[in-house]
Amino acid sequence: MIRVLVVDHSPSVRELLAQILDADPRLQVVGRAPGGEQALAMCARLRPHVVTIDLQMSGMDCLEAIRRIMREYPTPIVVLGGSDSPDEVDAGFRAIEAGALVLVRRPPEPAHPDHATAAQALVRTVKSMAEVRVVRRWPARRGAHGASRPASPKPHRLVLLGASTGGPAVLRDILAELGQDFALSVVIVQHLPPGFSAGLAGWLAHASGFPVALAGHDQPLSPGCAWLAPDGYQLGVSRTLCAELSLAPPEHGMRPAVAHLFRSVPPELREQTVAALLTGMGKDGAQELKQLRDDGAITIVQDRASAAVYGMPGEAVRLDAARLVLEPTQIGRVLRAIANHPGGDLSLLGPREE
Repeated sequence: MIRVLVVDHSPSVRELLAQILDADPRLQVVGRAPGGEQALAMCARLRPHVVTIDLQMSGMDCLEAIRRIMREYPTPIVVLGGSDSPDEVDAGFRAIEAGALVLVRRPPEPAHPDHATAAQALVRTVKSMAEVRVVRRWPARRGAHGASRPASPKPHRLVLLGASTGGPAVLRDILAELGQDFALSVVIVQHLPPGFSAGLAGWLAHASGFPVALAGHDQPLSPGCAWLAPDGYQLGVSRTLCAELSLAPPEHGMRPAVAHLFRSVPPELREQTVAALLTGMGKDGAQELKQLRDDGAITIVQDRASAAVYGMPGEAVRLDAARLVLEPTQIGRVLRAIANHPGGDLSLLGPREE
């Protein structure tokens, strides 16, 4: 049985969420907290497996409550938002930055036509998050040892980043290291609920200081900007370094999918590509990262210590898809070094582990 603590300032919303979650035979709401202080006390006493927390709270605000829970009682946290307004979307990504794992829609009242879909998404998310092992924020960074093969002699042109649960804060840390004169094209797939990709682009640009925009079909993927996959489309890369958007079927249940992006790189560009697979559940992108490595790309995987969820990176390590295994800041520095020193010795760029 998965024990859930519901945190919301509204009694009626707490009751609605409890009804939705308790209706699933695998879930049990063990506590209902009106604010952050009560949530901390209940985390200490009840030891829930998952905490749901509303963005709008009185008393201790949502961000401080998340920070304290992750510092004192590390628990997977699902943040609930009620709208896609810019302010609320920004607050949601700041909650992820503070330590929450995922942002989902708060289910509306039962009479609303979207109630059943939103309720199912919440239940599915809570059950998935219960399987995640979290650590106290922030984990200590650590290095490792090992050699890597020489880098391709061709100058690199393309950086691919794939992430899922826990990804926004990791992407922020990587992009913050690149610098305004970064000379490679950056393309990102981040698994998100529908309606949040534009908000993520804006938040990443503000939080990292590196330009981020949604990719459009046939748009040149120019350097100096990170191009993010929009909602509901598979994103690929053409031979001329333009974005290719399509309604190709979901992969690993996702559209956009990391697998589609990685696989789309034309063979002639693969030796000029750097691809990184970051925190996330499942296996999306791992097999395709291995193929990129076999075809001459520099491949990077986020390390276990810094990943909120080690599913995707762990699968890539198991497949021997990674030439480098690094924490997020190191990934950003390696990307900057590759851009600034084309053809340099890869063994000097960072550690290999696992």
